[in-house]
Amino acid sequence: MCRNIKTLFNFEPPASDDEIRASADQFLPKISGSKKPSKRNQEVFDRAVDEISDVVRELLDTLVTDAAPKDRLVEAEKAKARAAQRFG
Repeated sequence: MCRNIKTLFNFEPPASDDEIRASADQFLPKISGSKKPSKRNQEVFDRAVDEISDVVRELLDTLVTDAAPKDRLVEAEKAKARAAQRFG
């Protein structure tokens, strides 16, 4: 589940709100131990995803680095090459 969370910092263009929310959607079930919340807990999960997304956006907006931004297409090609080597 959390294996699919991707690095979001230092990319050009910057991470979108949808990418940040998708990461929060994967993170929360991992830490809660519940893939799908019950109807009673759905509102709490939704609020937590919103709050996690806000905190991650603030983090990404305030982190600093001297490294050049990474190119999403180049990084995607590297990931495909690693997967091909790993899984054949």
